[in-house]
Amino acid sequence: MTARFFEGLILAMESSCDETSVALIRGHEVLTNVVASQIELHQKWGGVVPEAASRAHVQAFLPTMQEALDGAGLALGDVDAIAVSNRPGLVGALSVGVTAAKALTLALDRPLIGIHHLDGHLSSPLSVAPDLPFPHLSLVVSGGHTELVEVLEPGGYRILAETRDDAAGEAFDKGARLMGLGYPGGRQIQERALSGDPKRYRLPRAMAKDDTSFSFSGLKTAMLRLVEAEGPHLDIPDAAASLQEAIVDALAKRVRSVLEAHAPQALTLVGGVAANHALRRRLADLSAQHGVRFVVPPFDLCTDNAAMIGLAASVRLARGEHDGLSLDVFPSAPLPTVEST
Repeated sequence: MTARFFEGLILAMESSCDETSVALIRGHEVLTNVVASQIELHQKWGGVVPEAASRAHVQAFLPTMQEALDGAGLALGDVDAIAVSNRPGLVGALSVGVTAAKALTLALDRPLIGIHHLDGHLSSPLSVAPDLPFPHLSLVVSGGHTELVEVLEPGGYRILAETRDDAAGEAFDKGARLMGLGYPGGRQIQERALSGDPKRYRLPRAMAKDDTSFSFSGLKTAMLRLVEAEGPHLDIPDAAASLQEAIVDALAKRVRSVLEAHAPQALTLVGGVAANHALRRRLADLSAQHGVRFVVPPFDLCTDNAAMIGLAASVRLARGEHDGLSLDVFPSAPLPTVEST
């Protein structure tokens, strides 16, 4: 089975955390995907401040939407449907996006559909592989999520393994803060690791005892002890490379065990940490060893963006689904599984 797509033009919006994004999607084709980043705003605090993020979304939405329309040479009147991320995320940030989406729905008299943020990430590979077979396996890795998901059908999921404590992205961010690096941590670790020796420091592989879990809290504690023990003598590139290798190795080992147990037709890698080059290479090699197709979205569709929201919406709209103006926001919401749909 493969996905079916909505033939009309979708204006999609994403504002679940610290990125204001608007995209235009037709079918599986991304016409424009504009992201107004808040990285510089939050760098001074070392992390996302929810109130500041909400205010920045309010200021950025209209110019971001206009840039998306101009980039595609289209006007608001050309839009056939509105899609917006409405769960999970920062409640204030989500509310800005959903309010804007409702206003557009009323003004244009177009259908509105709310999309789960992780549904967006899991749909992002469709931008480069519209013929992606179902079912397939997906590794979701970001600052707040680390899950191995069996994608049974578009929008139908079964979680095979998930973190019991911290996510992989949190381990990157915590390690970066401990070493005095900037925000966002994953990018800083990757850049420093390029010139480092991943075997310099022995760090534990963050593995839970059972195949249904990830665990990264022990690795975070080990990094704290390493930084305290080495003090000013800590070699930052080597420490970054060692941390990155520990995280990638733990993820790859769990993926290998699931590949061997389930023999999927394809493996996808999604989420913010999917932009990590070392993880991409490791999973590409692992997939080749098992004769499994490996698909990863472009780098600009790994971090939070509206194109992935539009792709998930395209599949749902093609099935005739939509929401009304009663659409609400949910700061926490589990990934919709087959059992709950």
